[in-house]
Amino acid sequence: VQLQASGGGLVQAGDSLRLSCAASGRTFSSGPIAWFRQAPGKVPDFVAFMWSDGRTYYDDSVKGRFTISRDNSENTVYLQMNSLKPEDTALYNCAAKLGPFSRNPSDYRYWGQGTLVTVSS
Repeated sequence: VQLQASGGGLVQAGDSLRLSCAASGRTFSSGPIAWFRQAPGKVPDFVAFMWSDGRTYYDDSVKGRFTISRDNSENTVYLQMNSLKPEDTALYNCAAKLGPFSRNPSDYRYWGQGTLVTVSS
């Protein structure tokens, strides 16, 4: 499985962005998919997770502002980010795994290359 994250950019506080994560190599529609973000000098932080049945789970810091969704026909997962804050600035990356839900980035086998989101105040 190869993942490619895209859609990042420079925005102002309060703006919105939609990130995409396109998968190639094989379908991951049967497995969990997550978004993480990593600020400079820090370990990746969990952002959002989606099970194959559509259930979702969010970190409290983004709940109500971010929405994870997937289009299995396109093998693409999205992260809609609204009401962005300067503290949302990070390198965002998608990750896939088999097995149960996890917030631990070490449990994820497949990663994209990341896409940078910068939110100015």
